[in-house]
Amino acid sequence: VLDLAACAGEVVAGALARRAGRGATDVRAVTRADLDITDAEATAAAIDRWLGDGSSGEPVVLNCAAYTAVDDAETNEPDALAINGEGVANLARATAGRARLIHVSTDYVFAGDGTEPYPPDAPTAPKSAYGRTKLAGEHAIGELAPHDGYVVRTAWVYGAHGPNFVRTMLRLAGSHDTLTVVDDQVGSPTWTRHLGLGLIELALSDAPAGIYHCTGGGQCSWFDLARAAFEEDGLDPERVGPTTSDAFPRPAPRPADSVLSSRQ
Repeated sequence: VLDLAACAGEVVAGALARRAGRGATDVRAVTRADLDITDAEATAAAIDRWLGDGSSGEPVVLNCAAYTAVDDAETNEPDALAINGEGVANLARATAGRARLIHVSTDYVFAGDGTEPYPPDAPTAPKSAYGRTKLAGEHAIGELAPHDGYVVRTAWVYGAHGPNFVRTMLRLAGSHDTLTVVDDQVGSPTWTRHLGLGLIELALSDAPAGIYHCTGGGQCSWFDLARAAFEEDGLDPERVGPTTSDAFPRPAPRPADSVLSSRQ
């Protein structure tokens, strides 16, 4: 799972800067060192300080902070909840009625055992601690910032920076003659730049508050994605072979089919 904070650092600031002429006149990139969202008082104070008197137009707070260690969350769920649930609640309280809050969520809030792409209003049923804590964040926004809160679910995010599946496959290609990758998990790979631009478009739009999905088009398995990464990098895709999830047991269950639909 990609560290979405790293993803944000790669694409969001650049996308905002390029689109400053379309209304983003004061862009502030905030790291964990600047603000720990699990600290309610610090979060409220920071929002007060950054929003000021509100004279610069309609402010938008984009939250990409997350506990994304999916397997570790199985034994550290309180730590994951502190960031993915309670931290989001702190932001929602601080911004409600004052700024639009856009929060990045995940396909893991679904069971992943469906046969059709999940629309935004599909019933949620997370099977992992990570999914449960991310869903807690979604609920916090719905309860605390129903008129200003936006949840954007994404999935299978990859890019040039930060830990992600494509970078891992290409790194392993340098040390392994062949790789085996699961072909029984299906999703929609999402390029960080596309995700970043989608978030910015939402921030600058008149879309109503609510839940949205933003992923790449189409669908494939991890096996398919690994082969495509090899081919794009000039490597022989035949070096990648298929296997099943049973061959790679993990502490946290992975959704077998978590393709997201953007249909409202």
